[in-house]
Amino acid sequence: MRILLVEDELMLADAVRDHLLAAGEAVDHSASVIDAEIMLRGTNYDVLLLDLNLPDGKGLDLLRDLRRKGSATPCIILTAQDQISDRIEGLNAGADDYLVKPFDLNELSARLAAVSRRYSGNPNPFVELEGGVEVDLAGRSVLRDGEHIDLTSREWALFDQMVKRPGQTLSKRQLEEALYEFGAEIESNTVEVYVSRLRRKLGKDVIKTVRGVGYRVEG
Repeated sequence: MRILLVEDELMLADAVRDHLLAAGEAVDHSASVIDAEIMLRGTNYDVLLLDLNLPDGKGLDLLRDLRRKGSATPCIILTAQDQISDRIEGLNAGADDYLVKPFDLNELSARLAAVSRRYSGNPNPFVELEGGVEVDLAGRSVLRDGEHIDLTSREWALFDQMVKRPGQTLSKRQLEEALYEFGAEIESNTVEVYVSRLRRKLGKDVIKTVRGVGYRVEG
């Protein structure tokens, strides 16, 4: 997933970012509303992690503005405000979930995965693909003919994007955004390299090439 973390508590932001990067997610970090607005204009994110109190404004104002403009980017609020009224206000502003600080990082990962699956139209974490490949999105595991297949974090990041959208062709640009955090350089053949690696591990027919468009998997 490509995630935007909007959080001004730097120690917390570093902990969240390191945890998610280790899990194979691509994470961009902003500590202010203005920077977040700029990053959201330039990048299509899978999920927004949003603090409510920021140095230059309120996270809810940013969220309301996004929703007014038609943005459907999933949003999980991260905040120390734990009153029921605060949660109701956040959900009514367009948030999809709400985590009160301090929170467990593994719970954050589980909520991220659940929100992402709902928005992709496939809330079921278990997916069967052609070639005897079975994927557990929640458990981040892959079986081929009953045998466990080890994927690197970046192989998983790319494969995860396609598995969540079986039958949908994803462009090279969409897959590139799943691999790297903001500002990282991407080689022209990066996606092709990882697709080739995945085909060696999972079978050459699991990932289809749609010439001139991108790649897809079939459920």
